[in-house]
Amino acid sequence: MGKVLLLYTSLTGNTEIMAEAVENQLGKYDHQVVTKSFAEDPLQTNELLDYGAILIGIYTWVDGDMPFEVEDFFDELEELDLTGKICGVFGSADTDYEQYGTANEMLYEQLEKQGATMISDNIIVDLEPDDAELERCKRLADKAIELIDCK
Repeated sequence: MGKVLLLYTSLTGNTEIMAEAVENQLGKYDHQVVTKSFAEDPLQTNELLDYGAILIGIYTWVDGDMPFEVEDFFDELEELDLTGKICGVFGSADTDYEQYGTANEMLYEQLEKQGATMISDNIIVDLEPDDAELERCKRLADKAIELIDCK
């Protein structure tokens, strides 16, 4: 049985909807799942090492920036070796802005740079996710479990 961390932040509720879909899908498996919010649950970056899979949901801020509550976490990732950890990224953005989904892309690249085994579907949705996008979130959860079980 592997441990899975579901870590997310949401400003408008859209990324939270995605996180709930991931969490519900993870609940179908016999793995320990810990769900935390960047805004409400303090997390030291090195705690990531306690998990076999880490699924992170964030939104992209107006000018393509990382959400303020994720900035320190993002910076501290540079000090972490995530080799052997399975990671996936998902979140919402807004196509009305010039920079679409860049925070998600930056996070994905940083986790990969730190040696994580990345789930290739970096899910970025325009505002509120539709049913097809929520299915992608469920498949992200399924893929994380599949990769944990292969270890």
